[in-house]
Amino acid sequence: MGAARHHRLLRLLLLLAAAVWGPCFSGGLPSPQRRWPVPYRRFDYRPKSDPYCQARYTFCPTGSAIPVMKEEDVIEVYRLQAPVWEFKYGDLLGHLKIMHDAVGFKSSLTGKNYTMEWYELFQLGNCTFPHLRPGMDAPFWCNQGAACFYEGIDDAHWKENGTLVLVTTISGTMFNEMAKWVKYDNETGIYYETWTVQASPDKQSVVWFDSYECSKFILRTYQKLADLGAVFRKIQTNYTSIILFSGEPIYLGNETSIFGSLGNKTLAAAIRDFYYPFKPHRTVGGFFVDLFKIIDRVILNHQFYLFYNLEYWFLPMKYPYLKIIYEEVPLPTGSKTSFGV
Repeated sequence: MGAARHHRLLRLLLLLAAAVWGPCFSGGLPSPQRRWPVPYRRFDYRPKSDPYCQARYTFCPTGSAIPVMKEEDVIEVYRLQAPVWEFKYGDLLGHLKIMHDAVGFKSSLTGKNYTMEWYELFQLGNCTFPHLRPGMDAPFWCNQGAACFYEGIDDAHWKENGTLVLVTTISGTMFNEMAKWVKYDNETGIYYETWTVQASPDKQSVVWFDSYECSKFILRTYQKLADLGAVFRKIQTNYTSIILFSGEPIYLGNETSIFGSLGNKTLAAAIRDFYYPFKPHRTVGGFFVDLFKIIDRVILNHQFYLFYNLEYWFLPMKYPYLKIIYEEVPLPTGSKTSFGV
């Protein structure tokens, strides 16, 4: 096994270890859809989160409403990026290129700065793996994500190990139109999806599922601004994706069809058994025992159960199983007339 393969395996083990330490089914129902990637599902409204779901770090503690800007205002837009959990671990996850993205704004009329980002309500582990609660047959998910807008830009946080760079300038009118879009986007796109799933590492590979996380919100925001007429600077912009590699996914069903009174008991047990090793651990010994179970299931037996759009899918995993990439996604271009900028 070459050095590169050793490095990829190390990344996989580190990610699985983080998932475990933090918070066999060979067939399935015929897939009701063959459109790849599976479209991300939007909802009519955002439901209240269950009190069982608790965040170690409060979501959006200094959040505020998005202000209405004067039409003649000229607002600078900044690309913000820093390692995930940089506030606690510094640049540790930056070495693995696991980055968090946000966007900053500066009003020329008021001089005020603002930050806008989209992230998990109850931390990444809860969005990636469920809780197995006593007395409940179905896995219990705390996987909502949402937008957070607040006054100020923490220059030190974004600059020290990441990026704070001007990408475009917009008018107050464009900003206000963007704010309306953010409200819609935030009320209809409510569930965090950690994984991108694709057939192979090739550039032209089939993508089975797209992630829905912080970077995707920033990309949608940039595209909305471009649609409104923003002209972006020509700079390189890279983003993190965590990719699972599998053969064609097999649709299994939703919570009711699998775990309900008329559900598939064998499949239900297999899904619960798969997620069990990802529970939080109190001892180092228990952590390593479950880590080896995960490696056995995902790598040696090529099995992964994915929860996406409130439905379960079976992924027939294949080499290289998982990869963290940090690749360029160019800034968008817009064709509409600029709103006075």
